[in-house]
Amino acid sequence: MDSELIMTPLRVTGAWVQLLADWLDDQRLYAPGVRALIGIRRPADTVPLALWTELLEQVLQMRPELTAPALAVGALVEPRHLGVLGYLILSSATLGEAMQAYRRYERLFYGANLATVEVDRLHVRLCWPASASTGKLADTVAIAALVAFQRRLLGNLFVLESVSFAFAPPDNPLERQAYDTFFACQVYFSAPETAVVMPVATLDRRLPGSDPYLRALLDSQAQALLRAAPDAGEIDRSVQQALIRCLPEGRVTLERIAALLHLSVRSLQRRLAERDISWRQLLDQTREQLASEYLADASLSATDIAFLLGFSEQSAFNRAFRRWTGSSPERYRRRLACVQEM
Repeated sequence: MDSELIMTPLRVTGAWVQLLADWLDDQRLYAPGVRALIGIRRPADTVPLALWTELLEQVLQMRPELTAPALAVGALVEPRHLGVLGYLILSSATLGEAMQAYRRYERLFYGANLATVEVDRLHVRLCWPASASTGKLADTVAIAALVAFQRRLLGNLFVLESVSFAFAPPDNPLERQAYDTFFACQVYFSAPETAVVMPVATLDRRLPGSDPYLRALLDSQAQALLRAAPDAGEIDRSVQQALIRCLPEGRVTLERIAALLHLSVRSLQRRLAERDISWRQLLDQTREQLASEYLADASLSATDIAFLLGFSEQSAFNRAFRRWTGSSPERYRRRLACVQEM
Protein backbone atom coordinates (compact mmCIF):
# COMPACT_ATOMS: atom_id res chain seq x y z
CA MET A 1 0.00 0.00 0.00
CA ASP A 2 2.67 2.52 1.03
CA SER A 3 4.70 1.86 -2.13
CA GLU A 4 1.62 2.52 -4.23
CA LEU A 5 1.10 5.85 -2.49
CA ILE A 6 4.70 6.85 -3.14
CA MET A 7 4.49 5.93 -6.82
CA THR A 8 0.98 7.31 -7.44
CA PRO A 9 0.41 11.06 -6.92
CA LEU A 10 -2.95 11.48 -5.22
CA ARG A 11 -5.60 13.69 -6.74
CA VAL A 12 -9.34 14.32 -6.62
CA THR A 13 -11.90 15.09 -9.30
CA GLY A 14 -13.37 18.32 -10.56
CA ALA A 15 -16.75 17.11 -9.27
CA TRP A 16 -15.32 16.96 -5.74
CA VAL A 17 -13.93 20.50 -6.01
CA GLN A 18 -17.46 21.69 -6.84
CA LEU A 19 -18.29 20.92 -3.21
CA LEU A 20 -16.44 24.15 -2.32
CA ALA A 21 -18.62 26.23 -4.64
CA ASP A 22 -21.69 24.72 -3.00
CA TRP A 23 -20.34 25.68 0.42
CA LEU A 24 -19.72 29.23 -0.78
CA ASP A 25 -23.34 29.31 -1.93
CA ASP A 26 -24.50 27.95 1.41
CA GLN A 27 -22.52 30.65 3.22
CA ARG A 28 -23.62 33.33 0.71
CA LEU A 29 -20.03 34.24 -0.06
CA TYR A 30 -19.32 35.89 -3.42
CA ALA A 31 -15.56 35.15 -3.58
CA PRO A 32 -15.14 35.70 -7.36
CA GLY A 33 -11.44 34.80 -7.41
CA VAL A 34 -11.84 31.41 -5.79
CA ARG A 35 -15.04 30.72 -7.73
CA ALA A 36 -13.15 31.33 -10.96
CA LEU A 37 -10.53 28.74 -9.99
CA ILE A 38 -13.26 26.26 -9.07
CA GLY A 39 -15.40 27.03 -12.11
CA ILE A 40 -12.76 26.06 -14.68
CA ARG A 41 -12.72 22.50 -13.29
CA ARG A 42 -15.10 20.21 -15.11
CA PRO A 43 -16.46 17.18 -13.21
CA ALA A 44 -14.27 14.73 -15.15
CA ASP A 45 -11.08 16.74 -14.61
CA THR A 46 -8.34 15.47 -12.33
CA VAL A 47 -7.21 17.96 -9.70
CA PRO A 48 -3.87 17.53 -7.89
CA LEU A 49 -4.32 16.97 -4.18
CA ALA A 50 -2.12 19.97 -3.37
CA LEU A 51 -4.42 22.25 -5.38
CA TRP A 52 -7.54 20.81 -3.74
CA THR A 53 -6.03 21.42 -0.30
CA GLU A 54 -5.01 24.96 -1.23
CA LEU A 55 -8.51 25.80 -2.50
CA LEU A 56 -10.07 24.28 0.61
CA GLU A 57 -7.86 26.38 2.88
CA GLN A 58 -8.67 29.57 0.93
CA VAL A 59 -12.39 28.94 1.15
CA LEU A 60 -12.43 28.12 4.86
CA GLN A 61 -10.36 31.20 5.70
CA MET A 62 -13.33 33.28 4.57
CA ARG A 63 -15.24 32.18 7.68
CA PRO A 64 -12.58 32.37 10.45
CA GLU A 65 -15.30 32.78 13.08
CA LEU A 66 -16.71 29.30 12.40
CA THR A 67 -15.70 26.30 14.49
CA ALA A 68 -14.59 23.26 12.41
CA PRO A 69 -16.06 24.51 9.10
CA ALA A 70 -14.57 21.53 7.25
CA LEU A 71 -17.31 19.41 8.87
CA ALA A 72 -19.93 21.68 7.34
CA VAL A 73 -18.33 21.38 3.91
CA GLY A 74 -18.44 17.59 4.06
CA ALA A 75 -22.06 17.65 5.22
CA LEU A 76 -23.11 19.19 1.88
CA VAL A 77 -22.01 16.15 -0.15
CA GLU A 78 -24.27 14.88 -2.94
CA PRO A 79 -23.78 11.88 -5.27
CA ARG A 80 -22.71 14.22 -8.08
CA HIS A 81 -19.67 15.29 -6.06
CA LEU A 82 -18.34 11.71 -6.31
CA GLY A 83 -19.12 11.17 -10.00
CA VAL A 84 -19.91 7.64 -11.12
CA LEU A 85 -18.74 6.35 -7.72
CA GLY A 86 -21.43 8.39 -5.96
CA TYR A 87 -24.22 7.05 -8.14
CA LEU A 88 -22.92 3.50 -7.77
CA ILE A 89 -23.21 3.85 -4.00
CA LEU A 90 -26.66 5.41 -4.31
CA SER A 91 -27.97 2.55 -6.47
CA SER A 92 -26.50 -0.25 -4.30
CA ALA A 93 -28.84 -2.66 -2.53
CA THR A 94 -27.18 -2.56 0.90
CA LEU A 95 -24.58 -0.54 2.76
CA GLY A 96 -22.23 -3.52 2.45
CA GLU A 97 -22.58 -3.50 -1.33
CA ALA A 98 -22.01 0.26 -1.34
CA MET A 99 -18.79 -0.17 0.64
CA GLN A 100 -17.63 -2.82 -1.82
CA ALA A 101 -18.28 -0.40 -4.69
CA TYR A 102 -16.27 2.31 -2.95
CA ARG A 103 -13.38 -0.05 -2.24
CA ARG A 104 -13.37 -1.35 -5.81
CA TYR A 105 -13.51 2.02 -7.56
CA GLU A 106 -11.77 4.37 -5.12
CA ARG A 107 -9.00 4.81 -7.69
CA LEU A 108 -11.43 6.76 -9.88
CA PHE A 109 -11.63 9.34 -7.10
CA TYR A 110 -8.14 9.51 -5.55
CA GLY A 111 -6.07 7.99 -8.35
CA ALA A 112 -5.11 5.11 -6.04
CA ASN A 113 -6.76 2.41 -3.95
CA LEU A 114 -6.28 3.52 -0.35
CA ALA A 115 -9.04 2.01 1.77
CA THR A 116 -9.24 -1.41 3.37
CA VAL A 117 -12.31 -3.04 4.90
CA GLU A 118 -11.94 -5.19 8.01
CA VAL A 119 -14.88 -7.23 9.25
CA ASP A 120 -15.12 -9.32 12.41
CA ARG A 121 -18.02 -10.79 14.37
CA LEU A 122 -19.07 -7.42 15.83
CA HIS A 123 -17.57 -4.62 13.79
CA VAL A 124 -16.75 -3.39 10.30
CA ARG A 125 -13.85 -0.97 9.89
CA LEU A 126 -13.24 1.17 6.84
CA CYS A 127 -9.59 2.23 7.15
CA TRP A 128 -6.99 4.41 5.45
CA PRO A 129 -3.31 4.26 6.55
CA ALA A 130 -1.78 7.33 8.16
CA SER A 131 0.57 7.56 5.15
CA ALA A 132 -2.53 8.25 3.00
CA SER A 133 -3.63 11.21 5.14
CA THR A 134 -4.45 14.26 3.01
CA GLY A 135 -4.11 16.67 5.94
CA LYS A 136 -6.45 17.81 8.70
CA LEU A 137 -8.90 19.82 6.60
CA ALA A 138 -9.10 17.47 3.61
CA ASP A 139 -9.38 14.37 5.82
CA THR A 140 -12.14 16.02 7.84
CA VAL A 141 -14.12 16.92 4.72
CA ALA A 142 -13.74 13.39 3.31
CA ILE A 143 -14.86 11.55 6.46
CA ALA A 144 -17.63 14.04 7.21
CA ALA A 145 -18.88 13.58 3.64
CA LEU A 146 -18.80 9.78 3.94
CA VAL A 147 -20.81 9.88 7.17
CA ALA A 148 -23.25 12.53 5.93
CA PHE A 149 -23.88 10.55 2.74
CA GLN A 150 -24.74 7.37 4.66
CA ARG A 151 -26.90 9.24 7.17
CA ARG A 152 -28.86 10.73 4.30
CA LEU A 153 -29.47 7.25 2.92
CA LEU A 154 -30.21 5.42 6.17
CA GLY A 155 -31.24 8.06 8.69
CA ASN A 156 -31.27 6.74 12.25
CA LEU A 157 -30.39 3.25 10.99
CA PHE A 158 -26.82 4.41 10.34
CA VAL A 159 -24.85 4.06 13.57
CA LEU A 160 -21.20 4.86 14.20
CA GLU A 161 -19.13 3.30 16.95
CA SER A 162 -15.99 5.40 16.48
CA VAL A 163 -14.07 7.62 14.07
CA SER A 164 -10.28 7.97 14.07
CA PHE A 165 -8.06 10.61 12.47
CA ALA A 166 -4.30 10.51 11.95
CA PHE A 167 -3.86 14.23 12.66
CA ALA A 168 -3.39 15.71 16.13
CA PRO A 169 -6.41 16.72 18.24
CA PRO A 170 -7.61 20.32 17.94
CA ASP A 171 -6.21 22.75 20.51
CA ASN A 172 -9.57 24.52 20.79
CA PRO A 173 -11.96 22.61 23.09
CA LEU A 174 -14.93 23.96 21.11
CA GLU A 175 -13.50 22.50 17.93
CA ARG A 176 -12.97 19.15 19.63
CA GLN A 177 -16.58 19.27 20.80
CA ALA A 178 -17.72 20.02 17.24
CA TYR A 179 -16.18 16.73 16.06
CA ASP A 180 -17.87 14.80 18.87
CA THR A 181 -21.22 16.42 18.10
CA PHE A 182 -21.03 15.88 14.34
CA PHE A 183 -20.05 12.21 14.45
CA ALA A 184 -22.06 11.42 17.61
CA CYS A 185 -19.57 8.73 18.67
CA GLN A 186 -16.10 8.36 20.14
CA VAL A 187 -13.61 10.39 18.05
CA TYR A 188 -9.89 9.61 18.28
CA PHE A 189 -6.99 11.77 17.10
CA SER A 190 -3.28 11.05 16.49
CA ALA A 191 -4.40 7.56 15.52
CA PRO A 192 -2.25 5.13 13.47
CA GLU A 193 -4.89 5.27 10.73
CA THR A 194 -7.98 7.09 9.62
CA ALA A 195 -10.94 4.82 10.29
CA VAL A 196 -14.71 4.63 10.53
CA VAL A 197 -16.06 1.80 12.71
CA MET A 198 -19.66 0.58 12.55
CA PRO A 199 -21.62 -2.40 13.90
CA VAL A 200 -21.32 -5.30 11.50
CA ALA A 201 -25.12 -5.48 11.23
CA THR A 202 -24.97 -2.14 9.40
CA LEU A 203 -23.69 -3.91 6.29
CA ASP A 204 -27.09 -5.52 5.76
CA ARG A 205 -29.07 -2.27 5.90
CA ARG A 206 -31.12 -1.83 2.73
CA LEU A 207 -30.57 1.42 0.83
CA PRO A 208 -33.67 3.30 -0.37
CA GLY A 209 -32.22 4.12 -3.79
CA SER A 210 -31.43 0.53 -4.73
CA ASP A 211 -31.65 0.05 -8.50
CA PRO A 212 -30.03 -3.13 -9.87
CA TYR A 213 -30.53 -2.04 -13.49
CA LEU A 214 -28.84 1.33 -12.98
CA ARG A 215 -26.11 -0.22 -10.86
CA ALA A 216 -25.22 -2.69 -13.63
CA LEU A 217 -24.88 0.18 -16.12
CA LEU A 218 -22.75 2.23 -13.75
CA ASP A 219 -20.61 -0.76 -12.81
CA SER A 220 -19.82 -1.39 -16.48
CA GLN A 221 -18.92 2.26 -16.97
CA ALA A 222 -16.74 2.34 -13.84
CA GLN A 223 -14.84 -0.78 -14.95
CA ALA A 224 -14.22 0.80 -18.34
CA LEU A 225 -12.98 3.98 -16.66
CA LEU A 226 -10.53 1.98 -14.57
CA ARG A 227 -9.17 0.20 -17.65
CA ALA A 228 -8.75 3.52 -19.42
CA ALA A 229 -7.04 5.26 -16.51
CA PRO A 230 -4.17 7.06 -18.29
CA ASP A 231 -0.49 6.81 -17.58
CA ALA A 232 1.52 10.01 -17.74
CA GLY A 233 2.12 11.11 -21.31
CA GLU A 234 -0.28 8.63 -22.91
CA ILE A 235 -2.58 11.06 -24.69
CA ASP A 236 -4.59 8.36 -26.44
CA ARG A 237 -5.51 6.71 -23.14
CA SER A 238 -6.37 10.13 -21.66
CA VAL A 239 -8.71 10.68 -24.58
CA GLN A 240 -10.23 7.22 -24.09
CA GLN A 241 -10.94 7.96 -20.44
CA ALA A 242 -12.65 11.23 -21.39
CA LEU A 243 -14.63 9.40 -24.07
CA ILE A 244 -15.94 6.79 -21.63
CA ARG A 245 -17.23 9.58 -19.41
CA CYS A 246 -18.83 11.53 -22.24
CA LEU A 247 -20.25 8.79 -24.47
CA PRO A 248 -23.35 8.12 -22.34
CA GLU A 249 -24.12 11.85 -22.45
CA GLY A 250 -24.30 11.73 -26.24
CA ARG A 251 -22.09 14.82 -26.54
CA VAL A 252 -18.91 13.45 -28.04
CA THR A 253 -17.06 15.99 -30.16
CA LEU A 254 -13.40 16.72 -30.69
CA GLU A 255 -13.94 20.17 -29.19
CA ARG A 256 -15.50 18.80 -26.00
CA ILE A 257 -12.78 16.19 -25.45
CA ALA A 258 -10.06 18.77 -26.06
CA ALA A 259 -11.68 21.08 -23.50
CA LEU A 260 -11.85 18.29 -20.92
CA LEU A 261 -8.12 17.70 -21.39
CA HIS A 262 -7.34 21.44 -21.27
CA LEU A 263 -5.91 21.35 -24.79
CA SER A 264 -6.72 23.28 -27.93
CA VAL A 265 -8.28 21.25 -30.72
CA ARG A 266 -5.14 21.72 -32.80
CA SER A 267 -2.86 20.58 -29.96
CA LEU A 268 -4.96 17.47 -29.38
CA GLN A 269 -4.93 16.59 -33.07
CA ARG A 270 -1.17 17.08 -33.24
CA ARG A 271 -0.50 14.93 -30.17
CA LEU A 272 -2.70 12.14 -31.51
CA ALA A 273 -0.92 12.37 -34.87
CA GLU A 274 2.38 11.86 -33.05
CA ARG A 275 1.00 8.47 -31.97
CA ASP A 276 -0.17 7.72 -35.54
CA ILE A 277 -3.87 7.83 -34.75
CA SER A 278 -6.63 10.28 -35.65
CA TRP A 279 -9.52 11.44 -33.49
CA ARG A 280 -12.05 9.46 -35.52
CA GLN A 281 -9.96 6.32 -35.40
CA LEU A 282 -9.61 6.56 -31.62
CA LEU A 283 -13.35 7.18 -31.19
CA ASP A 284 -14.13 4.16 -33.34
CA GLN A 285 -11.56 1.95 -31.61
CA THR A 286 -12.80 2.96 -28.17
CA ARG A 287 -16.40 2.22 -29.07
CA GLU A 288 -15.49 -1.13 -30.63
CA GLN A 289 -13.44 -2.17 -27.59
CA LEU A 290 -16.17 -1.12 -25.16
CA ALA A 291 -18.87 -2.82 -27.25
CA SER A 292 -17.04 -6.15 -27.02
CA GLU A 293 -16.65 -5.77 -23.25
CA TYR A 294 -20.25 -4.70 -22.70
CA LEU A 295 -21.63 -7.54 -24.86
CA ALA A 296 -19.83 -10.00 -22.59
CA ASP A 297 -22.02 -8.74 -19.74
CA ALA A 298 -25.31 -10.60 -20.06
CA SER A 299 -27.06 -8.09 -17.77
CA LEU A 300 -26.73 -5.33 -20.40
CA SER A 301 -29.25 -5.19 -23.24
CA ALA A 302 -28.34 -3.97 -26.72
CA THR A 303 -30.24 -0.77 -25.93
CA ASP A 304 -28.17 -0.28 -22.75
CA ILE A 305 -24.95 -0.76 -24.70
CA ALA A 306 -26.02 1.66 -27.43
CA PHE A 307 -26.64 4.25 -24.68
CA LEU A 308 -23.29 3.64 -22.99
CA LEU A 309 -21.53 4.05 -26.35
CA GLY A 310 -23.28 7.33 -27.14
CA PHE A 311 -25.45 6.15 -30.04
CA SER A 312 -28.81 7.87 -30.45
CA GLU A 313 -30.58 4.59 -31.21
CA GLN A 314 -29.88 0.87 -31.20
CA SER A 315 -29.97 0.59 -35.01
CA ALA A 316 -27.02 3.01 -35.26
CA PHE A 317 -25.06 0.81 -32.86
CA ASN A 318 -25.98 -2.32 -34.85
CA ARG A 319 -24.68 -0.76 -38.08
CA ALA A 320 -21.46 0.39 -36.45
CA PHE A 321 -20.82 -3.01 -34.87
CA ARG A 322 -21.36 -4.78 -38.18
CA ARG A 323 -18.87 -2.38 -39.78
CA TRP A 324 -16.30 -3.12 -37.08
CA THR A 325 -16.67 -6.88 -36.91
CA GLY A 326 -18.73 -8.04 -39.88
CA SER A 327 -21.24 -9.48 -37.42
CA SER A 328 -24.35 -8.30 -35.59
CA PRO A 329 -24.22 -7.70 -31.81
CA GLU A 330 -26.70 -10.55 -31.27
CA ARG A 331 -24.60 -13.05 -33.22
CA TYR A 332 -21.41 -11.91 -31.47
CA ARG A 333 -23.08 -12.37 -28.07
CA ARG A 334 -24.30 -15.86 -29.00
CA ARG A 335 -20.76 -16.86 -30.02
CA LEU A 336 -19.44 -15.57 -26.68
CA ALA A 337 -22.03 -17.63 -24.84
CA CYS A 338 -21.04 -20.77 -26.77
CA VAL A 339 -17.36 -20.25 -25.99
CA GLN A 340 -18.09 -19.76 -22.28
CA GLU A 341 -20.09 -23.01 -22.20
CA MET A 342 -17.27 -25.06 -23.71
